Amino acid sequence: MAATSKGDRSAESRRILDRIASETDPGGFAGRTALRARDHLEASDADHADWAEVWGTRIGRAIGILITVAVIAWALSLLFAGA
Repeated sequence: MAATSKGDRSAESRRILDRIASETDPGGFAGRTALRARDHLEASDADHADWAEVWGTRIGRAIGILITVAVIAWALSLLFAGA
């Protein structure tokens, strides 16, 4: 087993503590979630060299959100119609 220097262990510990601090920041969770949602809808993971893939992904994801909202509204209307 190779010996590690005190500086390596200290740097690793600092990196772990910084990551934990950034993940447990209460104000940061909403911001990270909003950024992830924006990146998802903007198709940032698609190949930007292919315009058809980018726009197809954006349109498909927007339609998916609209369908989800419509199904939730339909389910709520069924739930409250019997009340």
